[in-house]
Amino acid sequence: MKFFAPGDPRRATFAHALLYITPLMWSANYIVARMAVGVVEPHLLALMRWTLACAMMLPLAWPALARNWPAWRREWKDLLLLGALGMWICGAFVYIGAANTTATNIGLLYAVAPVLIAVGSAAWLRERLGPAQVAGVALALTGTLLIVVKGSLADLLAFRLGTGDLWIVASVLAWTAYSLLLRGRPSVLDSFARLTAIALGGVVVLIPFTIAEVALTGLPEPTVAMFTLAFVAALLPGFLSYQSYSFMQRELGVARTALVMYLSPIYAAGVAWAILGEVPQWFHGAGALLILPGIYLATRNPVLIPQRG
Repeated sequence: MKFFAPGDPRRATFAHALLYITPLMWSANYIVARMAVGVVEPHLLALMRWTLACAMMLPLAWPALARNWPAWRREWKDLLLLGALGMWICGAFVYIGAANTTATNIGLLYAVAPVLIAVGSAAWLRERLGPAQVAGVALALTGTLLIVVKGSLADLLAFRLGTGDLWIVASVLAWTAYSLLLRGRPSVLDSFARLTAIALGGVVVLIPFTIAEVALTGLPEPTVAMFTLAFVAALLPGFLSYQSYSFMQRELGVARTALVMYLSPIYAAGVAWAILGEVPQWFHGAGALLILPGIYLATRNPVLIPQRG
């Protein structure tokens, strides 16, 4: 994300635009997860995804990585930890859980993540949401829940945690920790080069778990479908969306950036309609009428963000 020089006011405008674009890229992962069942195992898919993403990022990030090598090599523990949280747990665990729980449960659990991130950013990073931002978060959360439970109070009351849900809970907690650490831990690298290094760390963490998975399940037959799914996951919900997320955090702060997750159900419904033929229902529109103004309220005013490190 080097389109604008540091201090250029257009950076904030671009970051606000990304708030509405990034969830569209993330929604591709829902389609990948559904289509990957029976085609490729979760850890292997996550490893292929981030190996391909690294191949896309490394040529662009190499000058910064080489130039700052003596300094950033001391960050290796942070890079491995962030890679484990963002690429292993938030990658393979989601694919595992999605095969053993409902989309409703996944949506309900992920709706908690922005709230956890907002609380964590207030406690650790001293970011504060004003009354308008709090109201916006409440609207967006309500709209998300309306979509996830399909406008049915009975579905919300029937929510129960199952085995697959525990994988999603781990992923939600990992994403919260990833978001906070990404902002809270200083780095000598710019956001693009740092994410490349984090992705490399994620690949290192994924390798032993993928080997163990292959030992248990065997290697799948290589197919065009398998590599296509890995490429789509690497490009959209991998390379592009993670870079956008890092850029938005630097410009807007952790709490406000986390709100992009509330747009995912709207975009996922549109993608499912276009690709899988699943026609959107009334609750998608009603949820959008709450989510969109909620995100506007929560992000329209600047939040004072302390400079760290």
